[in-house]
Amino acid sequence: MKPWLALNQLRLDHELILINVLEGEQRSAPFLNVNPLGVVPWLVTEEGRGIGESNAMLWYLAEGSHLMPATRADRAEALQWMFFEQTRLEPFISPARFFTTILPQGREARSGDIATWQDRARPGLARLDRHLTDREFVLRSGYSIADIALFGYVHVAAEAGIDCADYPQIARWVDRVSLTPAFQPLEALGQVAAYPA
Repeated sequence: MKPWLALNQLRLDHELILINVLEGEQRSAPFLNVNPLGVVPWLVTEEGRGIGESNAMLWYLAEGSHLMPATRADRAEALQWMFFEQTRLEPFISPARFFTTILPQGREARSGDIATWQDRARPGLARLDRHLTDREFVLRSGYSIADIALFGYVHVAAEAGIDCADYPQIARWVDRVSLTPAFQPLEALGQVAAYPA
């Protein structure tokens, strides 16, 4: 979702090709011809270069735009939060959500793992919640790729079985991100974006 949201908010022309990982399409010959690593998401630039890792894609797409923090210190802070998302949130919210919502038939067999992932996500969510106490967005300078990076999994934490009522600042921040210009919700992924005039 993260690079797709940035593409929409930057109003960049793009073609989105959805890959069904549950059916193993990421290992199919046509996909491996484009991306030999067989991972998703995968961004192919206008020059034909492939970029993996959603946060690297955000950095690439935001270059020179309003989504890239303007100062060196703000860019460093954005990276700090992007690394935080990859180490303290995504590794726990993602698998818990996968076996709770995307592949619920695996929920019972993985119940112990799910509980562990939920427990490990909570300190990161609590830290983000505290950080957002006196600010509108993650960086004081305004909405940026740091918000998009964190939003990707944080806004679906309830689908991982995590009670989001414990994080009121995050809930307010999710609402603010959802009101940013050209925002597209996860449910619209793959649909043609309709931008306001």
